[in-house]
Amino acid sequence: MLDIQHILRKLPHRYPFLLVDRVLELEKGVRIKALKNVTMNEPFFQGHFPARPVMPGVLMLEALAQAAALLSFESLGSEPGEDTVVYFAGIDNARFKRPVGPGDQLILEATIDRQKAGIYRYKTRATVDGLLAVEADLMCTMRKVS
Repeated sequence: MLDIQHILRKLPHRYPFLLVDRVLELEKGVRIKALKNVTMNEPFFQGHFPARPVMPGVLMLEALAQAAALLSFESLGSEPGEDTVVYFAGIDNARFKRPVGPGDQLILEATIDRQKAGIYRYKTRATVDGLLAVEADLMCTMRKVS
């Protein structure tokens, strides 16, 4: 639904920290389903772990947060300026269920749980081949930076 060019216009992240490759489904104000192709070329695999490459859990959470940020920007119908950043405000109930490694396709899903006073709360989960890899409740806020 949204290709990498659209994602690059919406998110300030760039290689090696852009962790969303494509948006597969998006229902404005409700939910998003996106994709991260995990390849052996990821810089974190050099040290995490050389004998058994595993995507760090914090980066899976970051990928979910980036998908959630895309949902928020699309729902608002706005393009973020260079002075707008989406920050984590909290992470609750994070659970890691299976390792993610090279060759996996991480399917990222986020649903807006509630929005109040500029703070968004999302229910998120990521799967590989239909199996749950991680789930968490994320809170994010958009702020202007100077």
